[in-house]
Amino acid sequence: MASMMQPQIILLKEGTDTSQGKAQLLSNINAVTAVGDVVRTTLGPRGMDKLIHDDKGSVTISNDGATIMKLLDIVHPAAKILVDIAKSQDSEVGDGTTTVVLLAAEFLKEAKPFVEDGVHSQNLIRSYRTASTLAIEKVKELAVSIEGKSVEEKKGLLAKCAATTLSSKLIGGEKEFFATMVVDAVMAIGDDDRLNLIGIKKVPGGNMRDSFLVDGVAFKKTFSYAGFEQQPKKFLNPNILLLNIELELKSEKENAEIRLSDPSQYQSIVDAEWNIIYDKLDKCVESGAKVVLSRLAIGDLATQYFADRDIFCAGRVAEEDLNRVAAAAGGTVQTSVNNIIPEVLGTCEIFEEKQVGGERFNIFSGCPSGRTATIVLRGGADQFIEEAERSLHDAIMIVRRAVKNSTVVPGGGAIDMEISKYLRQHSRTIAGKSQLFINSYAKALEVIPRQLCDNAGFDATDVLNKLRQKHAMQSGEGAPYGVDINTGGIADSFANFVWEPAVVKINAINAATEAACLILSVDETVKNPKSESAQGDAAGAMGRGRGGGRGRGMRRR
Repeated sequence: MASMMQPQIILLKEGTDTSQGKAQLLSNINAVTAVGDVVRTTLGPRGMDKLIHDDKGSVTISNDGATIMKLLDIVHPAAKILVDIAKSQDSEVGDGTTTVVLLAAEFLKEAKPFVEDGVHSQNLIRSYRTASTLAIEKVKELAVSIEGKSVEEKKGLLAKCAATTLSSKLIGGEKEFFATMVVDAVMAIGDDDRLNLIGIKKVPGGNMRDSFLVDGVAFKKTFSYAGFEQQPKKFLNPNILLLNIELELKSEKENAEIRLSDPSQYQSIVDAEWNIIYDKLDKCVESGAKVVLSRLAIGDLATQYFADRDIFCAGRVAEEDLNRVAAAAGGTVQTSVNNIIPEVLGTCEIFEEKQVGGERFNIFSGCPSGRTATIVLRGGADQFIEEAERSLHDAIMIVRRAVKNSTVVPGGGAIDMEISKYLRQHSRTIAGKSQLFINSYAKALEVIPRQLCDNAGFDATDVLNKLRQKHAMQSGEGAPYGVDINTGGIADSFANFVWEPAVVKINAINAATEAACLILSVDETVKNPKSESAQGDAAGAMGRGRGGGRGRGMRRR
């Protein structure tokens, strides 16, 4: 009776939504599975695209996992974790974003029956972590190094990796054309890690094959004044001066005040302004530069002055482009025209202005430092070019990773099937519940080849049975066999050059397992109410704090 009389303890604010226990965990697993189902159909060379249009009316067509996840605007707190792992995969290795979301969703889907049967989620987490470590070790063991090859051989191998990435994109039909372009661009920047040294410029019109690579820097013609057309548009081995100053007549600032006692003195002030700008221009000409670029405006006076002296100039050049010219031509951006020494000037073999589609481009090629490249993309619709840019970004990231970590594994679901077989065999050596959990982890890995078949319209059960039989061979010769997307059977992925860098797979397994374990470890969700009264109280408190109330130290008179 006494216990019934005890008052109820109210711990959280009224209106707080709490959900906990098994139902809460299953709800999170269902949300993650639903997100996985959205991107499921975009996997592989036969994957479909998603058309997403937002409230501003902009339309995006993409089958890049990370792009879709960002644009979906997911509000479920547990499902947001999948957005984070897709972003981390995209920034770390560039490709495999759909794979990582799919794997995380499948791991949780396989864990769901165990949770329903009352298995403690910590047991599942422990087994999943063990399975993840074993899987990564197996990937490293199966990886083949492409180190020690000649430059031409290595370029060919890197192009195969880029082509595998591009095969699942919208520009997959021209994958060989773009793969070679991407490899040349990455090789041009050498060991430099900065991705912004590879510029991608988009010019609507023409077809994909009109795209080209500039071994140097290219950017759109900037806004120009009268006199620009009189300037020469082509130079051989010119000196290039890079500035970060305005070259135009500047009126005095708003608060400047000059008092004159004699009207004739006014002319001397006007002359001083003109002398300042002419002094700057003379110094630019004396430096011996034939091409002058500035991040700030180059006015009509300066444009005509340079035109009269056969010098090309461009103002308001984007900072990114200016930095790339500096990196390629070997110049240094100056913030003053005083004391311009030859060491701060850049140079290149050929500078020219070319018409590309409806745009005019300034192109610097044959640069001595050569640590930059520009891809000029052509295509019909704007959305198409945007997606082509995202696809090339993925391919560039992959090639950079393959250059740094030069080990590759067979694609087409081959590596996933091999790890799955290895984990199944390993699980049978374990006594206890852990055997079931590792077995379910192994089964989840099969989602990649299965989904590749489904997206291509093949019988997934039939293909998977063939793959299991091939991978079960004791000799180990079945290890590189994956789905053959062209015939609907199985084929040696290595022989067909379906390769991907080992780091993509390792990162995907790591990130997907971490996400699955994180969601399994959550047993309660607390949602604080955004009550209007609380916001009203806060506003009132701010008002009082800003002097809404009477100051304590002030006496009223």
